Amino acid sequence: MKFSNRILDVKPSPTLAVTAMAKAMKAQGIDILDFGSGEPDFDTPEFIKKAAIEAINSGKTKYTPAGGIPDLKRAVIEKLKRDNNLDFSIDEITINCGGKHSFFNLMQVLLQPGDEILIPSPYWVSYPSMVSLADGVPVVIDTKEETGFKITPDQLKSAINHRTRGIVINSPSNPTGSAYTKEELLQLAEVLKGTDILILSDDIYESIVYDGFKFHNIASLVPELKPQTIVLNAVSKTYSMTGWRIGYIAGPKEIIKHVETLQSQSTSNPTSISQWAAIAAISGDQSVIETMLEAFTRRRKIIVDGLNSIPGFSCRMPEGAFYAFPGFSDFLNNPGWKEIEGQYEGSDNSSKVCSFLLKEARIAAVPGIAFGIDNYMRLSFATSDNNITEGISRIMEAVKKIYK
Repeated sequence: MKFSNRILDVKPSPTLAVTAMAKAMKAQGIDILDFGSGEPDFDTPEFIKKAAIEAINSGKTKYTPAGGIPDLKRAVIEKLKRDNNLDFSIDEITINCGGKHSFFNLMQVLLQPGDEILIPSPYWVSYPSMVSLADGVPVVIDTKEETGFKITPDQLKSAINHRTRGIVINSPSNPTGSAYTKEELLQLAEVLKGTDILILSDDIYESIVYDGFKFHNIASLVPELKPQTIVLNAVSKTYSMTGWRIGYIAGPKEIIKHVETLQSQSTSNPTSISQWAAIAAISGDQSVIETMLEAFTRRRKIIVDGLNSIPGFSCRMPEGAFYAFPGFSDFLNNPGWKEIEGQYEGSDNSSKVCSFLLKEARIAAVPGIAFGIDNYMRLSFATSDNNITEGISRIMEAVKKIYK
């Protein structure tokens, strides 16, 4: 059977693949600790679930406008003003079937063949694939741990050419948890001023920050850039609503119009019930975020301190999100690892190490190569304190057995 080149060129999401593999092994009775999942382990807050039930009971179960119900658009407008000091009109907002869908839609309506999107690495696994699916060219800009895994103004300036259509700013970041400070965003803004380059600001982790870090959106800092900034967000991470599939875009009305046209011919509207639940989430009691943050703050310290105690491993403290991104270059150079690395699957270091940990420590983690960088891996600390402590213990035991 023949298939399109576009689908043959796309690889399945590595993060979803790791989670599926962990679940399959658990189903076989194998005791696996899953650190691959990119979703909060908390239940959706009760008042949000009640809003969905009320929507069902009141018959709000029919088609809605393709771009979402006006009530939810207005709730998003109020949120962006309240939290980000950004003003948008209702025709500058569209609702989509999750944050991933929002980015996918944007690429489909913005890119001509050969248009380039600048993507700092390490990156969320789906960015390059979604650019490629729209016949665009993902231009990966490698960052370093020494700069907090953040792109510098000089790197940005060097990467821009006449084919550059946009740049992705994901802060706080998946997978590293790195976040841009106000000063760093202002420096990037200086490079982008006077250009027609679109700024794709993926703010999905904006509420999950630590140690008093202040989240900023580049458009709120530099109003001059607002006409070329597209804000992407969702209720998934902030309110533990990953399965509800509601994301949104705020940006120039011409772009929003085309996104809604595309959506009308693909998914039609986002789920009606989820939209009413999202209104409750965005407009309701925001203290539910603090409950999750308290747990994430505690877990962050447990996992980072634990990883830094393992021979050959090192991990920076993330400013946001719920991921640890340890490096293990020293481990790779250890003679004990050199002797056995050929036994484990993968053509790159991070895949081999993750295979080693899966088999020997019964730990599921995502290899760094999936995010565009080798010699690192991502572990989600959106799991219990006990799982984190046990996971660190298992990694330590497996590593110590071969470390020389």
